[in-house]
Amino acid sequence: MPAARVHCAHRLVFIRHGETAWNAEGRLQGQEDVPLNPKGRDQAAGAGRALAKWLAREGDSPGRYAFVASPLARARDTMERARAAMGLPARDYDVDPALMELSFGDWQGLTWPEVEARDPAGAAAREADKWRFTPPRGESYATLAERIARWTAALERDTVAVAHGGVARALFALIGGVQTARAPRMEIWQGRVIVFDAGAYRWL
Repeated sequence: MPAARVHCAHRLVFIRHGETAWNAEGRLQGQEDVPLNPKGRDQAAGAGRALAKWLAREGDSPGRYAFVASPLARARDTMERARAAMGLPARDYDVDPALMELSFGDWQGLTWPEVEARDPAGAAAREADKWRFTPPRGESYATLAERIARWTAALERDTVAVAHGGVARALFALIGGVQTARAPRMEIWQGRVIVFDAGAYRWL
């Protein structure tokens, strides 16, 4: 079943933040503010170099783009390291709370095996309908997509955004042509660049 598609008149270049210690441990971060680890800092700079090379091949300029990040530290640090690697002023970007990761509520900080042990019924319900399931005191992908749809529809120019895996999955369903049954199960590599354009996507 498709999500409500959003018409996006602009190119959106998306970077998932680099790795954190919780990512490495397989913990659900959600909206917890966990910093990048050393590998994540390297991934952030690598994303900036990859984006700079792609823009050069396209004959494009970063000056045409707005730059915006989630307010969580792992996203802001990724943005700053990516911009520095592109030769841009590291802190010259906007922050938008709409780009926050979805909340896992009571599950934040747990590994998936811990979730299955503590809340087996909830874990099974999420696996049955990952798009619509809402963790206790958390947020579903469907709810997250409503927030991201409003943000995407309001873009006024081509944009580089740094945010989270859940946000990327919502974007795949909203502007990437991916079905909602598949979108929340897609692997989103950290420190990698995705270009959303004309209703499709590609990885750099």
